[in-house]
Amino acid sequence: MNKKIPLRQCVGCQQMKPKKDMMRVLKTPEDEMILDTTGKKNGRGAYLCKDMECLKKARKNKGLERSFKMSIPDTVYDSLIKEYGTEDAE
Repeated sequence: MNKKIPLRQCVGCQQMKPKKDMMRVLKTPEDEMILDTTGKKNGRGAYLCKDMECLKKARKNKGLERSFKMSIPDTVYDSLIKEYGTEDAE
């Protein structure tokens, strides 16, 4: 019996990929935006490939804004870019 692999769509490149290969951007109930590395924190999540290009695409096409139905300040993107840089590049 094969276990079903959960797929998520990247808000940057719009491709479906296995959940474990993605980064989860989380909007907490306090409207904070953070990277959820565990994928288990409470809040609304949007998924991005572990690729800086996808983050840039998501910023350009407002993928996160659509996912969270709110405007996202540049400071949030800047902190995500910083966190992405420190994340182990695969």
